[in-house]
Amino acid sequence: MKGGNLQQHETELEEQGFTIIKGAFDADLQDELNAALLRLEHALDIRPGGNPFEGDRTIRIYNLLARDRVFERIPVHAAVLPIVEQVLDAGCLVSSLSSISIDPGEDEQPLHADDTLIGLPRPHRAVVCNSMWALTDFTAENGATRVVPGSHRWPDKPVFGERVPSVPAEMPKGSVLIWHGSLWHGGGANRSAARRVGIAMNYCAGFIRQQENQQLGIPLARVKQFEPRLQALAGFGTYRNLVGHIDKRSPVQVLLDRDDGFVSVWDQPALVRP
Repeated sequence: MKGGNLQQHETELEEQGFTIIKGAFDADLQDELNAALLRLEHALDIRPGGNPFEGDRTIRIYNLLARDRVFERIPVHAAVLPIVEQVLDAGCLVSSLSSISIDPGEDEQPLHADDTLIGLPRPHRAVVCNSMWALTDFTAENGATRVVPGSHRWPDKPVFGERVPSVPAEMPKGSVLIWHGSLWHGGGANRSAARRVGIAMNYCAGFIRQQENQQLGIPLARVKQFEPRLQALAGFGTYRNLVGHIDKRSPVQVLLDRDDGFVSVWDQPALVRP
């Protein structure tokens, strides 16, 4: 496989909590993905989230599988998926697929672990395995993802806003960073003059879902007649104001045409801070 052998990447993930595949995807795909992201940014009028987690100078485009067919090539990519399957298993699922473009002047993102909201006692087996696709070079200067090696084995989760020693996961464009969902990490500060562009391809274990597919199995017209609590039990809400969102809106708002007062956890500092 590209970028080294499967055993090497598996060992690095076990020992340090992350690994980097260099030369994972070619320049043609890089160009197609960059072009699609720029088109979407302008067509959808995407603006920064403007909160401590999403940043004031970071452009994020969510739900990419619904946006352009070029993104379909990412979740199943032969250089990446076998490694993720080693961490989770072959039954893993797409958790989210979004872009993260850090513009000059952005500050460091607070360190966090992607599985924090799941609430399992740490350390635990991986139930989340995520990746960052480098569409530009990732350097310490332009905001390369910062990681805390070995932190996936620590009993504590990061305290929001607390600074601990971390290292930049520097890699040339065309590379992919993969990490255990418990690893402490965060986007770096961009002190360069150019945008740093990445795509976050996130996976979760296949058992983190309902036994019956309530969202596809029940007609929306019927769900709209459910009482609010039953709608939530059927999976049309979100968990802890994040898991299950659609473009930072709740399924109730998007699919059931009802205002449930949802506000993303990223826009509620009191909820972000454990």
